[in-house]
Amino acid sequence: MSVHLSRDRVTVPKVIARKGGDKLVVLTAYSMPMAQQLDEHCDILLVGDSLGMVVYGLPSTLAVTVDMMINHGAAVVRGAQHACVVVDMPFGSYQESPQQAYRNAARMLAETNAQAVKLEGGEEMAETIAFLTARGVPVMAHVGLKPQSANSMGGFKAQGRDEAAAEQILCDARAVQDAGAFSVVIEGVVEAVAARISEAISIPTIGIGASAVCDGQVLVTDDLVGMFGDFTPKFVKRYAELGSAMGDAARQYAAEVRAGTFPGPEHCFGVVTARK
Repeated sequence: MSVHLSRDRVTVPKVIARKGGDKLVVLTAYSMPMAQQLDEHCDILLVGDSLGMVVYGLPSTLAVTVDMMINHGAAVVRGAQHACVVVDMPFGSYQESPQQAYRNAARMLAETNAQAVKLEGGEEMAETIAFLTARGVPVMAHVGLKPQSANSMGGFKAQGRDEAAAEQILCDARAVQDAGAFSVVIEGVVEAVAARISEAISIPTIGIGASAVCDGQVLVTDDLVGMFGDFTPKFVKRYAELGSAMGDAARQYAAEVRAGTFPGPEHCFGVVTARK
């Protein structure tokens, strides 16, 4: 499948050029219809490994596979005409070695036609990011709270609360920048630290539970529209309640089926109406 990059397509160089300029709008997408609805409003569509939880009902992102990311990534690319599509590298697909990361990243880009991959990690992933970018794989990095490492980090807690932790996140951000990442997600980091990082590095920063000073923001779309569970993280603003709207529609449908009022004649084929 070939993908035509239209003149207004947001490319990796265009993302880089947004540093300190117009804010980058980023949302997650997991399917073609979802991408079609979000595309004109977003600069970047992130095919996040969060799909393991919001689509598949898994307890975490750890069981997400490369094949899952490829299938959903390809679907999103088919629905996106404007936004830059970035696909998450799932847990276990890049941590072993730069060579392993390249094999999986190359396959993901080739089979999805996405424009970049995203991986988690700071200084410990700098060598891998440099290896990928030197071989033509654009990389979005991810520092601060790293969901794939939540077990070792003691859960989903805000990061950078003391000076040592803050300094480490800043070092991580500088390391991924120096390794060639074209942008970096800063997740779950106290506001002052995220702002400090955004001002200190030369690549765009994309915040989630971080700072409004970041060069852009990302949210999980299912959180944004009320389609995932009853828990809303502190950093999420809900702009719609589509989950309850879907439930209301299903309730009305069920009532009409049970009452025999759906389908009506207008929904059936070959219905002969009596002549007057």
